[in-house]
Amino acid sequence: MTAAATTPSHAWIGSLQAELDALEAALLCGDAPGVERASAAMQAVLQQAPRSAAFSDPESALRRDTQTAAQRFAQLRQAVLRASAQSERAVASLLPQQAMQRQPTYGRIAKPSSLGGAGRGFLSA
Repeated sequence: MTAAATTPSHAWIGSLQAELDALEAALLCGDAPGVERASAAMQAVLQQAPRSAAFSDPESALRRDTQTAAQRFAQLRQAVLRASAQSERAVASLLPQQAMQRQPTYGRIAKPSSLGGAGRGFLSA
């Protein structure tokens, strides 16, 4: 890599990358409180995103660096979801009575139709 590729284009990008590093380190260590702290710090940095016309320019370094950081954040989010699902499976196998009280990570809460089913909903539409 060249020095230009590793040097952030904006001070905010540097902060964002530092928080991504902290989040990744906490995830790799299995440090749940550290993940929570890093997530809160990440949220604070994201709220301080610069209001810049450079974001609208497809060729700008700020936009490119932000997209790279977003991809990295998405990968870390997937790692968190996988770890959470593994934890839920472990709880379900060790404590089945407690696992029944929790909502699954990947599941969605289905709201019952007031019309009594998909067929009736379709016919009444």
